[in-house]
Amino acid sequence: MVLLLAGDIGGTKTILSLVESENVENGQKLPQQQRLYEKTYPSQDFVDLVPIVKHFCEEAQLQLGSKIIVKNACFGIAGPVINNTSKLTNLNWFLTSSRLQEELFIDKVDLINDFVAISYGILGLKDEDLYTLQDVEPKPKAPIAVLGAGTGLGEGFLIPLENEKYAAFPSEGSHADFAPHNSLGYELSTYIKEKYNLSRISVERVVSGIGISTIYEFLRLKYPEQESEKMKIAYEAWKIKKAINISATISKAAIENNDFLCQQAMGLFIESYGSEAGNLALKLLPYSGLYVAGGIAAKILPLMKSEAFINSFKSKGRMSSLLSEIPVHVILNPKVGLIGAALYAGQ
Repeated sequence: MVLLLAGDIGGTKTILSLVESENVENGQKLPQQQRLYEKTYPSQDFVDLVPIVKHFCEEAQLQLGSKIIVKNACFGIAGPVINNTSKLTNLNWFLTSSRLQEELFIDKVDLINDFVAISYGILGLKDEDLYTLQDVEPKPKAPIAVLGAGTGLGEGFLIPLENEKYAAFPSEGSHADFAPHNSLGYELSTYIKEKYNLSRISVERVVSGIGISTIYEFLRLKYPEQESEKMKIAYEAWKIKKAINISATISKAAIENNDFLCQQAMGLFIESYGSEAGNLALKLLPYSGLYVAGGIAAKILPLMKSEAFINSFKSKGRMSSLLSEIPVHVILNPKVGLIGAALYAGQ
Protein backbone atom coordinates (compact mmCIF):
# COMPACT_ATOMS: atom_id res chain seq x y z
CA MET A 1 0.00 0.00 0.00
CA VAL A 2 1.16 3.55 -0.76
CA LEU A 3 0.02 7.01 0.31
CA LEU A 4 -1.36 9.29 -2.39
CA LEU A 5 -2.53 12.88 -2.35
CA ALA A 6 -5.58 13.97 -4.33
CA GLY A 7 -6.70 17.56 -4.73
CA ASP A 8 -9.61 19.54 -6.13
CA ILE A 9 -8.26 23.05 -6.79
CA GLY A 10 -10.68 25.92 -7.39
CA GLY A 11 -10.65 29.68 -7.14
CA THR A 12 -12.74 29.62 -3.95
CA LYS A 13 -11.62 26.48 -2.17
CA THR A 14 -8.99 23.76 -2.29
CA ILE A 15 -9.95 20.27 -1.09
CA LEU A 16 -7.14 17.83 -0.30
CA SER A 17 -7.49 14.15 0.46
CA LEU A 18 -4.87 11.68 1.75
CA VAL A 19 -5.55 8.25 0.31
CA GLU A 20 -4.12 4.82 0.99
CA SER A 21 -3.96 2.90 -2.27
CA GLU A 22 -3.02 -0.63 -3.20
CA ASN A 23 -0.03 -1.17 -5.47
CA VAL A 24 -1.13 -1.89 -9.02
CA GLU A 25 1.49 -3.26 -11.41
CA ASN A 26 1.46 -1.47 -14.77
CA GLY A 27 -1.95 -0.02 -13.95
CA GLN A 28 -3.70 -3.26 -14.88
CA LYS A 29 -6.86 -2.45 -12.90
CA LEU A 30 -8.42 0.23 -10.76
CA PRO A 31 -6.66 0.28 -7.38
CA GLN A 32 -8.62 -0.27 -4.18
CA GLN A 33 -8.34 2.93 -2.14
CA GLN A 34 -9.26 4.22 1.31
CA ARG A 35 -9.50 7.89 2.30
CA LEU A 36 -7.51 8.56 5.49
CA TYR A 37 -7.82 12.33 5.96
CA GLU A 38 -9.48 15.18 4.11
CA LYS A 39 -9.71 18.94 4.59
CA THR A 40 -10.93 22.04 2.76
CA TYR A 41 -8.98 25.32 2.69
CA PRO A 42 -9.92 28.81 1.39
CA SER A 43 -7.74 29.15 -1.71
CA GLN A 44 -7.51 32.93 -1.45
CA ASP A 45 -5.80 32.66 1.96
CA PHE A 46 -2.66 31.17 0.40
CA VAL A 47 -0.14 32.49 -2.13
CA ASP A 48 0.40 29.07 -3.70
CA LEU A 49 -0.58 25.41 -3.50
CA VAL A 50 2.69 24.36 -1.82
CA PRO A 51 1.98 25.92 1.62
CA ILE A 52 -1.52 24.42 1.60
CA VAL A 53 -0.14 20.93 0.98
CA LYS A 54 2.55 21.32 3.63
CA HIS A 55 -0.01 22.53 6.16
CA PHE A 56 -2.33 19.67 5.23
CA CYS A 57 0.39 17.03 5.66
CA GLU A 58 1.31 18.43 9.09
CA GLU A 59 -2.32 18.26 10.19
CA ALA A 60 -2.76 14.77 8.76
CA GLN A 61 0.35 13.57 10.57
CA LEU A 62 -0.99 14.85 13.89
CA GLN A 63 -4.43 13.41 13.23
CA LEU A 64 -3.20 9.97 12.17
CA GLY A 65 -0.29 9.76 14.58
CA SER A 66 2.21 8.54 11.99
CA LYS A 67 4.70 10.03 9.54
CA ILE A 68 3.25 11.04 6.18
CA ILE A 69 5.28 10.16 3.08
CA VAL A 70 3.29 10.81 -0.10
CA LYS A 71 4.46 8.86 -3.15
CA ASN A 72 2.22 10.26 -5.92
CA ALA A 73 -0.17 13.20 -6.17
CA CYS A 74 -2.78 14.38 -8.64
CA PHE A 75 -4.58 17.71 -8.59
CA GLY A 76 -7.72 18.44 -10.57
CA ILE A 77 -7.70 22.12 -11.49
CA ALA A 78 -10.62 24.33 -12.48
CA GLY A 79 -8.94 25.73 -15.56
CA PRO A 80 -6.81 24.77 -18.55
CA VAL A 81 -3.89 22.40 -17.99
CA ILE A 82 -1.23 22.10 -20.69
CA ASN A 83 1.76 19.79 -20.33
CA ASN A 84 1.30 19.51 -16.55
CA THR A 85 1.28 23.30 -16.25
CA SER A 86 -1.57 25.56 -15.20
CA LYS A 87 -2.03 29.27 -14.52
CA LEU A 88 -5.01 29.96 -12.28
CA THR A 89 -6.06 33.49 -13.12
CA ASN A 90 -8.50 33.84 -10.20
CA LEU A 91 -5.71 33.01 -7.75
CA ASN A 92 -2.62 34.26 -9.56
CA TRP A 93 -1.09 30.82 -9.01
CA PHE A 94 1.29 29.32 -11.55
CA LEU A 95 1.63 25.58 -11.04
CA THR A 96 3.95 23.08 -12.70
CA SER A 97 4.25 19.44 -11.80
CA SER A 98 8.06 19.59 -11.76
CA ARG A 99 8.12 22.44 -9.21
CA LEU A 100 5.53 20.75 -7.01
CA GLN A 101 7.51 17.51 -7.08
CA GLU A 102 10.68 19.31 -6.05
CA GLU A 103 9.21 21.51 -3.32
CA LEU A 104 6.91 18.88 -1.83
CA PHE A 105 9.33 15.93 -2.13
CA ILE A 106 6.76 13.82 -3.99
CA ASP A 107 7.93 11.28 -6.58
CA LYS A 108 5.32 12.17 -9.18
CA VAL A 109 2.78 14.97 -9.40
CA ASP A 110 0.17 15.24 -12.15
CA LEU A 111 -2.03 18.23 -12.94
CA ILE A 112 -5.26 17.50 -14.80
CA ASN A 113 -8.31 19.53 -15.73
CA ASP A 114 -11.08 19.25 -13.17
CA PHE A 115 -13.47 17.74 -15.70
CA VAL A 116 -10.92 15.08 -16.60
CA ALA A 117 -10.75 14.33 -12.87
CA ILE A 118 -14.54 14.05 -12.76
CA SER A 119 -14.43 11.69 -15.75
CA TYR A 120 -11.98 9.37 -14.02
CA GLY A 121 -14.02 9.66 -10.84
CA ILE A 122 -16.97 8.01 -12.57
CA LEU A 123 -14.98 4.77 -12.55
CA GLY A 124 -14.84 4.83 -8.74
CA LEU A 125 -18.49 5.60 -8.01
CA LYS A 126 -20.83 3.26 -6.16
CA ASP A 127 -24.50 2.58 -6.82
CA GLU A 128 -25.55 4.97 -4.05
CA ASP A 129 -23.56 7.76 -5.74
CA LEU A 130 -25.89 7.70 -8.74
CA TYR A 131 -29.52 8.27 -9.65
CA THR A 132 -30.46 6.50 -12.87
CA LEU A 133 -32.68 8.36 -15.31
CA GLN A 134 -32.59 5.74 -18.06
CA ASP A 135 -31.96 2.20 -16.87
CA VAL A 136 -30.63 0.05 -19.70
CA GLU A 137 -27.80 -2.48 -19.78
CA PRO A 138 -24.40 -0.85 -20.48
CA LYS A 139 -22.08 -2.19 -23.15
CA PRO A 140 -18.65 -2.58 -21.51
CA LYS A 141 -16.40 -1.75 -24.47
CA ALA A 142 -18.22 1.43 -25.47
CA PRO A 143 -17.29 5.03 -24.59
CA ILE A 144 -18.57 6.86 -21.53
CA ALA A 145 -19.83 10.45 -21.87
CA VAL A 146 -19.98 13.04 -19.12
CA LEU A 147 -21.33 16.58 -18.98
CA GLY A 148 -22.08 18.86 -16.10
CA ALA A 149 -23.56 22.29 -15.61
CA GLY A 150 -22.32 24.44 -12.75
CA THR A 151 -20.86 27.93 -13.04
CA GLY A 152 -20.26 26.92 -16.67
CA LEU A 153 -20.79 23.72 -18.63
CA GLY A 154 -18.19 20.98 -18.87
CA GLU A 155 -18.10 18.04 -21.26
CA GLY A 156 -15.79 15.09 -21.68
CA PHE A 157 -15.58 11.40 -22.40
CA LEU A 158 -13.73 8.19 -21.56
CA ILE A 159 -12.47 5.59 -24.03
CA PRO A 160 -11.94 1.98 -22.87
CA LEU A 161 -8.42 0.58 -23.15
CA GLU A 162 -7.02 -2.83 -22.31
CA ASN A 163 -6.90 -4.32 -18.80
CA GLU A 164 -10.02 -2.52 -17.57
CA LYS A 165 -8.38 0.87 -17.97
CA TYR A 166 -9.85 4.01 -19.49
CA ALA A 167 -8.40 7.18 -20.96
CA ALA A 168 -10.30 10.40 -20.21
CA PHE A 169 -10.40 13.39 -22.53
CA PRO A 170 -11.79 16.91 -22.07
CA SER A 171 -13.99 18.60 -24.63
CA GLU A 172 -14.95 22.14 -25.54
CA GLY A 173 -18.37 21.00 -26.70
CA SER A 174 -20.07 23.46 -24.36
CA HIS A 175 -18.92 26.24 -26.70
CA ALA A 176 -20.74 24.76 -29.68
CA ASP A 177 -23.81 26.62 -30.93
CA PHE A 178 -26.94 26.59 -28.79
CA ALA A 179 -29.65 24.83 -30.80
CA PRO A 180 -33.17 25.89 -29.75
CA HIS A 181 -35.83 23.30 -30.54
CA ASN A 182 -39.05 25.28 -30.09
CA SER A 183 -40.34 28.83 -30.56
CA LEU A 184 -39.60 29.85 -26.98
CA GLY A 185 -36.03 28.65 -27.39
CA TYR A 186 -35.64 30.73 -30.53
CA GLU A 187 -36.94 33.80 -28.70
CA LEU A 188 -34.47 33.14 -25.87
CA SER A 189 -31.63 32.84 -28.37
CA THR A 190 -32.58 36.17 -29.96
CA TYR A 191 -32.83 37.81 -26.53
CA ILE A 192 -29.31 36.69 -25.54
CA LYS A 193 -27.81 37.77 -28.85
CA GLU A 194 -29.36 41.24 -28.56
CA LYS A 195 -28.53 41.65 -24.86
CA TYR A 196 -24.84 40.84 -25.30
CA ASN A 197 -24.50 42.02 -28.93
CA LEU A 198 -23.47 38.57 -30.16
CA SER A 199 -23.54 37.00 -33.60
CA ARG A 200 -23.91 33.53 -32.08
CA ILE A 201 -24.44 32.01 -28.65
CA SER A 202 -22.92 28.89 -27.14
CA VAL A 203 -24.89 26.23 -25.31
CA GLU A 204 -23.02 27.19 -22.10
CA ARG A 205 -24.86 30.52 -22.04
CA VAL A 206 -28.09 28.58 -21.50
CA VAL A 207 -27.06 25.33 -19.79
CA SER A 208 -25.25 26.69 -16.73
CA GLY A 209 -25.93 28.51 -13.50
CA ILE A 210 -25.68 31.81 -15.36
CA GLY A 211 -28.03 30.35 -17.94
CA ILE A 212 -30.76 29.85 -15.33
CA SER A 213 -30.70 33.53 -14.36
CA THR A 214 -30.62 34.53 -18.04
CA ILE A 215 -33.65 32.38 -18.84
CA TYR A 216 -35.54 33.90 -15.91
CA GLU A 217 -34.64 37.44 -17.03
CA PHE A 218 -35.95 36.64 -20.50
CA LEU A 219 -39.24 35.22 -19.19
CA ARG A 220 -39.91 38.04 -16.72
CA LEU A 221 -39.61 40.52 -19.59
CA LYS A 222 -41.84 38.41 -21.82
CA TYR A 223 -44.44 37.72 -19.13
CA PRO A 224 -44.14 40.57 -16.56
CA GLU A 225 -47.63 39.91 -15.22
CA GLN A 226 -46.56 36.38 -14.19
CA GLU A 227 -43.76 37.44 -11.84
CA SER A 228 -44.56 36.89 -8.17
CA GLU A 229 -43.92 39.66 -5.68
CA LYS A 230 -41.48 37.44 -3.79
CA MET A 231 -39.38 36.78 -6.89
CA LYS A 232 -39.55 40.42 -7.95
CA ILE A 233 -37.98 41.43 -4.62
CA ALA A 234 -35.36 38.67 -4.86
CA TYR A 235 -34.49 39.58 -8.44
CA GLU A 236 -34.11 43.29 -7.70
CA ALA A 237 -31.92 42.51 -4.65
CA TRP A 238 -29.73 40.31 -6.84
CA LYS A 239 -29.38 42.98 -9.53
CA ILE A 240 -28.43 45.66 -7.02
CA LYS A 241 -26.13 43.83 -4.59
CA LYS A 242 -25.64 40.29 -5.96
CA ALA A 243 -26.32 39.37 -2.33
CA ILE A 244 -28.21 36.19 -3.19
CA ASN A 245 -27.73 33.28 -5.58
CA ILE A 246 -30.62 34.04 -7.90
CA SER A 247 -30.22 30.79 -9.86
CA ALA A 248 -30.52 28.76 -6.66
CA THR A 249 -33.55 30.84 -5.63
CA ILE A 250 -35.23 30.17 -8.98
CA SER A 251 -34.45 26.44 -8.76
CA LYS A 252 -35.77 26.18 -5.19
CA ALA A 253 -39.04 27.92 -6.07
CA ALA A 254 -39.50 25.61 -9.08
CA ILE A 255 -38.88 22.49 -6.96
CA GLU A 256 -41.39 23.74 -4.36
CA ASN A 257 -43.88 24.12 -7.21
CA ASN A 258 -45.09 27.49 -5.97
CA ASP A 259 -43.89 30.01 -8.58
CA PHE A 260 -45.12 29.84 -12.17
CA LEU A 261 -42.34 31.86 -13.77
CA CYS A 262 -39.61 29.90 -11.95
CA GLN A 263 -41.22 26.64 -13.02
CA GLN A 264 -41.25 27.83 -16.63
CA ALA A 265 -37.61 28.94 -16.42
CA MET A 266 -36.43 25.62 -15.01
CA GLY A 267 -38.56 23.75 -17.51
CA LEU A 268 -36.75 25.49 -20.37
CA PHE A 269 -33.40 24.90 -18.64
CA ILE A 270 -34.07 21.17 -18.15
CA GLU A 271 -35.19 20.76 -21.76
CA SER A 272 -32.06 22.53 -23.02
CA TYR A 273 -29.87 20.44 -20.70
CA GLY A 274 -31.42 17.19 -21.92
CA SER A 275 -31.14 18.27 -25.53
CA GLU A 276 -27.42 19.03 -25.17
CA ALA A 277 -26.88 15.69 -23.41
CA GLY A 278 -28.52 14.06 -26.42
CA ASN A 279 -26.27 16.01 -28.80
CA LEU A 280 -23.18 14.75 -26.96
CA ALA A 281 -24.55 11.20 -26.97
CA LEU A 282 -25.16 11.30 -30.74
CA LYS A 283 -21.52 12.21 -31.35
CA LEU A 284 -20.02 9.58 -29.03
CA LEU A 285 -22.67 6.81 -28.81
CA PRO A 286 -21.66 6.19 -25.18
CA TYR A 287 -23.34 2.82 -24.67
CA SER A 288 -21.38 2.37 -21.44
CA GLY A 289 -23.30 5.34 -20.05
CA LEU A 290 -23.83 9.08 -20.05
CA TYR A 291 -23.23 10.73 -16.67
CA VAL A 292 -24.61 14.12 -15.64
CA ALA A 293 -22.20 15.79 -13.22
CA GLY A 294 -21.76 19.41 -12.11
CA GLY A 295 -23.04 21.38 -9.18
CA ILE A 296 -26.62 21.78 -10.40
CA ALA A 297 -28.07 18.39 -11.39
CA ALA A 298 -27.95 16.75 -7.94
CA LYS A 299 -29.45 19.87 -6.32
CA ILE A 300 -32.41 19.90 -8.71
CA LEU A 301 -32.88 16.12 -8.80
CA PRO A 302 -36.70 16.33 -8.45
CA LEU A 303 -36.74 18.33 -11.68
CA MET A 304 -34.20 16.05 -13.39
CA LYS A 305 -36.45 13.08 -12.58
CA SER A 306 -39.28 14.58 -14.62
CA GLU A 307 -39.76 13.31 -18.15
CA ALA A 308 -38.60 16.62 -19.62
CA PHE A 309 -34.87 15.81 -19.44
CA ILE A 310 -35.04 12.29 -20.89
CA ASN A 311 -37.64 13.24 -23.50
CA SER A 312 -35.40 16.07 -24.74
CA PHE A 313 -32.39 13.73 -24.56
CA LYS A 314 -34.08 11.20 -26.86
CA SER A 315 -35.83 13.68 -29.16
CA LYS A 316 -33.46 13.25 -32.11
CA GLY A 317 -35.75 12.24 -34.96
CA ARG A 318 -34.62 9.10 -36.75
CA MET A 319 -31.82 8.59 -34.21
CA SER A 320 -34.10 8.57 -31.15
CA SER A 321 -34.05 4.77 -30.94
CA LEU A 322 -30.26 4.80 -30.57
CA LEU A 323 -30.43 7.10 -27.55
CA SER A 324 -32.97 4.82 -25.89
CA GLU A 325 -30.13 2.27 -25.59
CA ILE A 326 -27.81 4.54 -23.58
CA PRO A 327 -27.79 4.39 -19.74
CA VAL A 328 -28.19 7.87 -18.23
CA HIS A 329 -27.20 8.66 -14.64
CA VAL A 330 -27.04 11.75 -12.42
CA ILE A 331 -23.95 11.86 -10.19
CA LEU A 332 -24.96 12.54 -6.58
CA ASN A 333 -21.48 12.40 -4.99
CA PRO A 334 -19.97 15.94 -4.91
CA LYS A 335 -16.48 14.45 -4.33
CA VAL A 336 -16.35 12.71 -7.72
CA GLY A 337 -13.44 14.95 -8.83
CA LEU A 338 -11.39 14.00 -5.76
CA ILE A 339 -12.14 10.32 -6.38
CA GLY A 340 -10.92 10.72 -9.96
CA ALA A 341 -7.73 12.52 -8.97
CA ALA A 342 -6.93 9.74 -6.48
CA LEU A 343 -7.55 7.01 -9.05
CA TYR A 344 -5.38 8.83 -11.57
CA ALA A 345 -2.56 9.06 -9.05
CA GLY A 346 -2.99 5.40 -8.16
CA GLN A 347 -2.55 4.31 -11.74
